[in-house]
Amino acid sequence: MTDARIFEDLKADHDRHRELLKAIAGAEGDKRAALFEDFRIEVTAHAAAEEESLYATMLGKPELRDEARHSVSEHKEIDDFFGEMLELETDSPEWQATFEEMRHRYEHHIDEEEKEMFPAAAEALSEIEQARLGNIFEDRKPKELEAAEDAQPGDDRD
Repeated sequence: MTDARIFEDLKADHDRHRELLKAIAGAEGDKRAALFEDFRIEVTAHAAAEEESLYATMLGKPELRDEARHSVSEHKEIDDFFGEMLELETDSPEWQATFEEMRHRYEHHIDEEEKEMFPAAAEALSEIEQARLGNIFEDRKPKELEAAEDAQPGDDRD
């Protein structure tokens, strides 16, 4: 039986992200701003830990490399949206329009990961590799959450 913990962990984060997006869409004012900041921190940490675990390994496998590169570029795109959104008032029409575009792009990204990339990676990675990646992700995520609280979009992170 495959140790799919890495994929289970990532999917659990995606489910939390979907719930936060719904909550942001239904909130206003200070509540919206606080929920968005929670979302930004969570997604920033998730992306970094995912890149340091799953994507780093996928980049080393020719059959998975293109999918990993594509996903890394989508992480950068979301980070760019975060930077743009932090410059806007959360109750402005511009913020709302940018949020809707970011939400669409992010939901597309995580759906693509779950339906295409995770199954391909699960097939190509050994059980030992999957277990190792689960450990790396679970170790990195709390550290990345801490780092994301102080980081701004576009910051280079260690």
